Amino acid sequence: MESGKIKIIGVIQCDFARERCSGFGCVNSFTERIDAFARYKDDEKIMLVPFNCGGCPGRRISRVASNLIKRAKKKAEVEKDEIVIHLASCIVTDNGHYPPCPHIDYIEKILKRKGLKVKRGSYKSRTATRRREEGLYESFDWDE
Repeated sequence: MESGKIKIIGVIQCDFARERCSGFGCVNSFTERIDAFARYKDDEKIMLVPFNCGGCPGRRISRVASNLIKRAKKKAEVEKDEIVIHLASCIVTDNGHYPPCPHIDYIEKILKRKGLKVKRGSYKSRTATRRREEGLYESFDWDE
């Protein structure tokens, strides 16, 4: 994994998908250290901070990322190189909510300008995985 121990994982979820999704799949995947979170060790103390994008084209990401960086340092003594942001599966994969977000590159650019590490994916839906295997959904590289 990257240099520097990860202490905070932010998960950005699609604002539109959140109208229908509780976020349980992403939080459960993090808690169980499965799917996109399997790369993090179970014994590592990592805080999860889920939030949504604020609507197209990622309206609140810059403000929330700045707030997260500031609060992490002030309240938990966590530096920004100890934070990684996962773009939730509802943003980056073809899934039951929508096709991948058309603003992924823009969102990543904002986060990287803030000095944050970015990973793609969170929860791996069995239904979406089956539909990828059947060729109904676009493929997705979970190891990226």
